[in-house]
Amino acid sequence: MPANYDELKLLEEKIAQESAFVEDLTTSLHQVVVGQDDMIEGLLIGLICKGHVLLEGVPGLAKTLTVSSLAKAVNTGFHRIQFTPDLLPADVVGTMVFEQKTASFAIRKGPVFTNILLADEINRAPAKVQSALLEAMQERQVTIGDNTYVLEEPFFVLATQNPIEQEGTYPLPEAQVDRFLLKLKVGYPGREQEKRIMEQQAAQRLPQISPVVEPQRIIAAQELVRDIYMDEKLKDYILDLIFATRDPERFGIKELAGMIEYGASPRATIALALASRARAFLRHQGWVRPDDIKAVAHSVLRHRIILTYEAEAEKMTTDQVVDTLLDRVEVP
Repeated sequence: MPANYDELKLLEEKIAQESAFVEDLTTSLHQVVVGQDDMIEGLLIGLICKGHVLLEGVPGLAKTLTVSSLAKAVNTGFHRIQFTPDLLPADVVGTMVFEQKTASFAIRKGPVFTNILLADEINRAPAKVQSALLEAMQERQVTIGDNTYVLEEPFFVLATQNPIEQEGTYPLPEAQVDRFLLKLKVGYPGREQEKRIMEQQAAQRLPQISPVVEPQRIIAAQELVRDIYMDEKLKDYILDLIFATRDPERFGIKELAGMIEYGASPRATIALALASRARAFLRHQGWVRPDDIKAVAHSVLRHRIILTYEAEAEKMTTDQVVDTLLDRVEVP
């Protein structure tokens, strides 16, 4: 970590140089995706953090298009799995197949063996299929039979789910949801943006995405982002936010007392620190600012706070809880 101002300036110059590809990557994605700035930034944060992202939004909001375009722009492998109720774990990770010619079993790798994996409508498949992704997401490896295979870097899982239709779905267990670095809520575009979408689709000539950054550059950014400086006061601020989800009364937030069943886990502390560093990286900063922490707080915490029945009865959301925390926990 930088010990003085001169070292901090040198770090910022290095960050500015190594993060120069961010604008090219964002511009490339906006050639085919109209608007959705928050989603694109969230995906880049997840990619740079070596994390995984859960996208929640109604159909037709360009989630799949954005993810596939990102893979093209980064020049990496891309697979998409459509999760359905009849999907099997072997359909995700692969299986052992008997080869008659050699009278032996051979490994047939599944679609998880790629760089960017889109798990489309992940809540459409039962828990045994959802859990097939756990080892890949957490350990970045896959075990088939007696063999374990390390996944190629960068490895990035993006999962989508529809928040409206609940019939025939299998909600993700809390333990698995916690493994997603961010949960992004994808909203409707604005009026002018939707007009541009309509005109773009009427032309039937979507621009072709060309690679603008190589995977090695992404891997280097994943290592460098951890060097971004964070002041001790900001570390304490992150801890205050997390601990306030577990014991809000201790922080004088009495209105949340009895509203939170389970607060955020230590994994949330790590995610909030890392995601705020990644946001600083996207802005070519050598150090984290309070605004970086606030900007990623909702995406990091909204799926890690479990509300009580009383809170649900009052139609309170986790986003409202995070709003209250950001308003009431003192910023250094």
